[in-house]
Amino acid sequence: MDAARKPLHIVVVTIGSAGDLFPFMRMALALREAGHRISFLGPHQHEPFVRAAGLPFHGLPADPAVLDHPDLWHPTRGFGVVWQATRPAMAEVPAFMRALPADEKCTMLVHPLALPEADLCRAARPGLSIAAAFLAPSNLPTLHDPLMLGPWRVPRWLPQGARKRLMRVLAARFIDPIALPSVNAARREAGLAPAGALIETMFSIADLSIALFPDWFAPTQPDWPQPLVRGGFPLYDPDPQAALPPELLHFLGKGGRPLVFTPGTGNRQARAYFEHAAEAARLLGERAIFLTPHRDQLPAELPRYVLWQEYVPLRALLPHVCVLVHHGGIGTTAEALHAGTAQLVVPLAHDQFDNAARVEALGVGVGLPATRLSTGRLLKKLGGLLDDEGLAARCRAVAANFERDPGVEDVVAALEVLAR
Repeated sequence: MDAARKPLHIVVVTIGSAGDLFPFMRMALALREAGHRISFLGPHQHEPFVRAAGLPFHGLPADPAVLDHPDLWHPTRGFGVVWQATRPAMAEVPAFMRALPADEKCTMLVHPLALPEADLCRAARPGLSIAAAFLAPSNLPTLHDPLMLGPWRVPRWLPQGARKRLMRVLAARFIDPIALPSVNAARREAGLAPAGALIETMFSIADLSIALFPDWFAPTQPDWPQPLVRGGFPLYDPDPQAALPPELLHFLGKGGRPLVFTPGTGNRQARAYFEHAAEAARLLGERAIFLTPHRDQLPAELPRYVLWQEYVPLRALLPHVCVLVHHGGIGTTAEALHAGTAQLVVPLAHDQFDNAARVEALGVGVGLPATRLSTGRLLKKLGGLLDDEGLAARCRAVAANFERDPGVEDVVAALEVLAR
């Protein structure tokens, strides 16, 4: 067979919630459709999704107790919780790679938090190609026009020198003390030089960086790692033909301006969030759909204007609702942009603050940090969206961008070039 057409072996590694999983599944399926062999590594709890799609799955350990950690959704301490929780899973990645035949050529496609372990794999397999997929713009920090650094908005007038010092101070305080001890211990054992700063080291590892969001959402910045390939949002629905449940259809059929509230599938600490949501919906005289797999966060008896649903595909639901109130995860944000649905983003941690700022910049929604959430503020933000006569047209205009966005085919082509 022609070497240029010989199937590749792509080892896909991801962590986190469904919002992290689905983009990597979309890429893995596109690579498989192109004739390549896939090994998919992800948290054990996602096995049903991956195997249902027909992808070979290797489960990585994940402790569900992390969802109850009090700092998981803290604006600055959340990173430390996620980092520590993912290290047992990432520690298994080098062992998986060692078990492959020593002479087998393969390429790794990894979540950014798996980059330190991918570098260890390359130390043991010289010539190993590594690609990193970045799901949200804030995963690629820049000095040129950062909207947010964590929960802090960076003034546009701030000089680049000051921005650089600020980023270093924040990394030295909130990232490096947590991550570098374990990273450098593993690097010493592998015979690699210690890392001085986590972010700078991580950006130096990948042979190819993949930005999985379109240019109109976040333009390419000159200090992002190169080579870089841009893709659109890799939207993935595990059950695209799923119909809405009859009780939900009946609820939606009552008219009005239905509101959807979801704090994210991994959020088990949202009792106060739903209390404010229920009261705001009552005061507005609108009906609300509460989306969460954790029913114990809600009152045993819900008012008649509230309907709880454990899970509903947003692709099917959003065309029927007026406003989506959510946490600002990049997957949820993208689905709302695609559906042309107005958004009220209530960010808690991680990339959510930056995503909220970009939704506001597009004119299709507003943000309200979770630390400032109250019934009164929620009521005011929702009222402003419901009364905005030009909002629907702006949402439709943004949704139209999806028709022109690059597909995952560009990512597949870039990976093929990298591997060969």
